[in-house]
This record gives sequence, C-alpha cells and structure tokens, in this order.
Amino acid sequence: MSIAWIVILIIVVVLIVVVWGTYNSLVKLDERVNEAWSDITVQLKRRSDLIPNLVETVRGYAKHETEAIKAVSDARAKMMGARSVEDTAEADGSFVGALSRLMAVTESYPELKADKNFQQLSSELTDTEDKIQAARRFYNAGAKELNTKIKLFPSNLINNLVGHFKARDYFEVSEDEKAKIANAPEVKF
Repeated sequence: MSIAWIVILIIVVVLIVVVWGTYNSLVKLDERVNEAWSDITVQLKRRSDLIPNLVETVRGYAKHETEAIKAVSDARAKMMGARSVEDTAEADGSFVGALSRLMAVTESYPELKADKNFQQLSSELTDTEDKIQAARRFYNAGAKELNTKIKLFPSNLINNLVGHFKARDYFEVSEDEKAKIANAPEVKF
C-alpha cells in the first residue's frame, strides 16, 4: 500500500468518526430536550390534577366567587388542550393569572385559609410550581444547547445531510406577561 492510500484511508476514517460522533451528540441532545419537555408536561398535569380539589375546597367556602372559579376551570381546560411549546406557555400564563386571582379571593376567607385540606393543596401547588420552574429551566437549557449545536460547524452540515433535528422553541413568558413585567408598578417607600 502506498502512503497516499494510507493517508486517504486515515482521512476517511477520521471523517466517519467525526460524522458518527456529531450525529450521536445531536441524538443525545434531542433526547435530553424531549425528556425535559416530558418533565414539564408531567408537572403541568400534576398541577392540573390538583386544581379540581382546590377549586372545590374554595367553592365550599366562597360560593359567590364563581367568576374566579370559572376562570381557573377555563384556564385549566386551555392548558390541557395545549400541544406546542408556544401554546403551552401561553396557556400556562393564563392559568397562573387565573390561579393568582383565585388565591387572592381566598384572602377574604380566613376560615378557608385555616382549612387543613386547603393548606395541604396550597402546599402541594407551591411545590409543583417550583418543580415546573425547574423543569422549564432544564428544558430551556437543553433547547439552547441543541439549537446551538444545530447551528455550529460541523454539526450543521451533518444535520443538513440527515435533516432530522429541528431547533426547539423556548418555554417563555407569554407576550401579555412580558408587557406586565415591562410595565411593573414602581414601588416607593
């Protein structure tokens, strides 16, 4: 074998190893993002499952607060019907807003706040909200890593060859929530 053939063989082997390694790293990142999205949906489902119990508990004490209760129920239905990351983020924003209004209503009912069932549900809801935030951060970090890898050389060439991996949307605050954040009230003491 001549030296030219050995060099060509080495170059081919190196190219195969680079393509193989890059493709496998894209697969791993894609699966990490899928796993993170699954974690979000599990936590959102858990929160949605807690809501009917919370609503019934509030309804027992605050019978005339039907508007806040209906808003939570409607937002829950919208959340359960969301399919894309963008739809889920928008539904989550609506849901959190409606839930905040419901929790504000409970402030008017000291006997409700003292109810053990309500306290337990509130505690579980707070814990779930923390888990949702952690899952969102994990998902967004994975989406960033995958999106970056798809755009970088040589991954972009390999992805173009297989055409398999797509950039992921971030799970962000809805436009309404961004506007509220931008126009936050000024606090003066």
